[in-house]
Amino acid sequence: MHPWVLSAIGGVLIGLSAVLLMGTLGRIAGISGIASGLVAGASDRGWRVAFMVGLIAGPLLLLLLRGESGIGAPQVSLPWMAAAGLLVGFGTRLGGGCTSGHGVCGMARLSPRSLTATMVFMVVGVATVFVMRHLLGGSGV
Repeated sequence: MHPWVLSAIGGVLIGLSAVLLMGTLGRIAGISGIASGLVAGASDRGWRVAFMVGLIAGPLLLLLLRGESGIGAPQVSLPWMAAAGLLVGFGTRLGGGCTSGHGVCGMARLSPRSLTATMVFMVVGVATVFVMRHLLGGSGV
């Protein structure tokens, strides 16, 4: 199966899960909000745990069925991944949500705040790739 077909199927499944979560529980499928609710001990832990288990089970199921998870090998060293993770966490807190909450759910609801946040995510992402590849010497920094 062509990679673009798998990507299209994945996109449809992400959209369906966001609509299903909003339609059944009235909740936004933003991973940072779901995860922070788990850490903070929210009273509605059941659906949050199920959602997170599904995120982990998806690649494992793909690994079982196709012999690969679709995730790929890390492209940078562990210290760079740790620094990136901290920056993503800081940006998520600063932006009041993550790319899934703003980019998928917020954009679908025509939220001006989410449109702004998604544009900022994209610009910073492009700038980061440019700096990493062209100013710091390649993708394997």
